[in-house]
Amino acid sequence: MLEQAVRPIVEAIVAKGPQGWTEAVMHARSGRGGSSVTGGYTPRGTPWGPSLPHPFAELMALAEALREERGWEPVSMEIRCRPSGEYRFTAFHDSVACVGGGMSGFQAVLDPDYRLPQPGLSQEAGVAPPTGDPDLAVARFHAYLDRRAEILGTRDELPPPATEAEMAEAEQRIGRPLPADLRALYLIADGDAVAHHSSSLFSHNLWLPLSSLVAEHVEWSAGERPWYGWDLEWEAVVFDAAPTDTVRRCGAHPGWLRFATSEDGNYLAVDTAPARDGHPGQIIRTGRDYDEGPAHVADSVTSLLGRYLDLLDQGRYERDGDYLTLLEPGHDSGTQQIIGAVPDAVPPTLQAIHINDATGPVDLAPLTAAPHLRRLHLNRSTTTDLTPLRTLPVESLRVTLAEGDLSPLAGHPHLTSLDLTTTAPIALAPLRSVPHLRGLDLSAAEVTDPATLTDLTELRYLALTADQWTTVLAEAPPALAAARLADQDASFEEALTWAARLGLDTGDALSLSGSLISAL
Repeated sequence: MLEQAVRPIVEAIVAKGPQGWTEAVMHARSGRGGSSVTGGYTPRGTPWGPSLPHPFAELMALAEALREERGWEPVSMEIRCRPSGEYRFTAFHDSVACVGGGMSGFQAVLDPDYRLPQPGLSQEAGVAPPTGDPDLAVARFHAYLDRRAEILGTRDELPPPATEAEMAEAEQRIGRPLPADLRALYLIADGDAVAHHSSSLFSHNLWLPLSSLVAEHVEWSAGERPWYGWDLEWEAVVFDAAPTDTVRRCGAHPGWLRFATSEDGNYLAVDTAPARDGHPGQIIRTGRDYDEGPAHVADSVTSLLGRYLDLLDQGRYERDGDYLTLLEPGHDSGTQQIIGAVPDAVPPTLQAIHINDATGPVDLAPLTAAPHLRRLHLNRSTTTDLTPLRTLPVESLRVTLAEGDLSPLAGHPHLTSLDLTTTAPIALAPLRSVPHLRGLDLSAAEVTDPATLTDLTELRYLALTADQWTTVLAEAPPALAAARLADQDASFEEALTWAARLGLDTGDALSLSGSLISAL
């Protein structure tokens, strides 16, 4: 029974409670992939704890029971209990979940199939020819293997080459030819792994066999993430890989062919569909750490091998047994974290800036020197004038506005997400003419014209407090893909009632009450 699965979790919460606590609230998300816990005790006693226990096995068992009974995978749960052992348990599938990561409240996913537009899909295509040279790539590859053998005292053992028939089948499955220089390398060796050992020829990266390249491409191409699978993200800012339009500004693209992996969720890929200033066959980094856009590595496999040879000649490597690590320079992400005011000298390559804990209003004028600025976040900092943003391609804006208004944002062609805090009432009317505004957080803003929200037809995410939602839901709210109830003290049951008003069917949510004493 579900009550029997809930009880040991309540026992663990009660057993760990600090002296004088009156209530504990646990929010958990559990499924086959694991479980996570947030919440705490009231009062906490100290700012640092104690934290709630994380009874992993018990939460997983409870999630399994709910999966069998209700078919939910994963599941969101809340347990509210008192020192007496009295508790209230609420559960629902993961379309409504408690949020964390510096936010508060609950998020409801209303359209799990919605995907935020990727700016790179409509970017101007490159027309430059490839710079890779298959003959030179082969010569450099052999020279690279020779230099490694001199340093290591033994030659790298490589698998047999791919056949022409295998190459043709692979290219048919991925729907495009491989760049000529990478293709030539596969006709020397089908990757660099032999008997579960990889030489990591591509600097920290395992060179994938052709079959894995194809499988990775097929899986990745089919794996565009909808709202429902996102970790509560509502903005899709993708940065340029270089100051010019070299790589498409996407999190993923069917023209990117991953051919090597660092085995931590990141990859090297050849880019067969570059942006305006790129070259077909250029090398980029993609994957877990590159959701905000790929990193440009080299203009071809041929150039990359030339760089590797240069690093070996310069002695820029480290040896550990049979492994050779090339000491490559790091990648400049174009992001700055700044405490205080914007510096007078702003680099023109700046694409994102986070200004933290400024002591007075921040003057945004120096940022006009950064024509590629995509993200501006003022954290615990205020500004009075948004005028400098008129000419900047800012897509994600987090700002506390004191005294000023939103008129400088009217008609802004790039803005897609706005997280607004105000110190005085403000009108939303200028946002009517922002064509691509899709995410809006007003939970810390005082708005004079909430009815304006019904006119924001492109809006797909909205975060408001319970009082604000009451006003908005009295009108005709926009067609949202996701929404947040931004009240820190809201209960899961209150969140389910709110989600139902947004149109989500929450009729099969589970709630039950019990007591450790009555269970004895």
